[in-house]
Amino acid sequence: MKSLIKKNQAIILYLIFGVLTTVVNIGVFYLFNTYTNWNYQISNGIAWVASVLVAFFTNKVWVFSSGYTTWRAFWRELGSFFFFRLLTYFMDVAIMWVGISLMNQNELLVKIVDNVIVVVVNYIFSKLIIFRQRGIKKD
Repeated sequence: MKSLIKKNQAIILYLIFGVLTTVVNIGVFYLFNTYTNWNYQISNGIAWVASVLVAFFTNKVWVFSSGYTTWRAFWRELGSFFFFRLLTYFMDVAIMWVGISLMNQNELLVKIVDNVIVVVVNYIFSKLIIFRQRGIKKD
């Protein structure tokens, strides 16, 4: 059992911190969407910024154990993270628009379904591109 957990540690931690990031995303969206008269896409954008910041630091430190030796490497990693998260943000916006504006579905329900899809795509980007261990052999 221990070896199975160790083997899948990154996925398990990603799911745990993914839940935290999703809670931040949905919570911030809900607060702004409920208590302001702003368009739901503005609330969605604010929620995105908050959740991406949480995701970057939790993924960097605990999920992928990404270290860096220079500030340049840190900024490159941060820039890459935001770039790929921006790609999935466009996916997020499209899903929200189709679900809410075209299909007239419940905003919170669409947001939850949207997050499941985006989390999977974000994991793929993070694992294969952003935090990949360059030149380091893993057991």
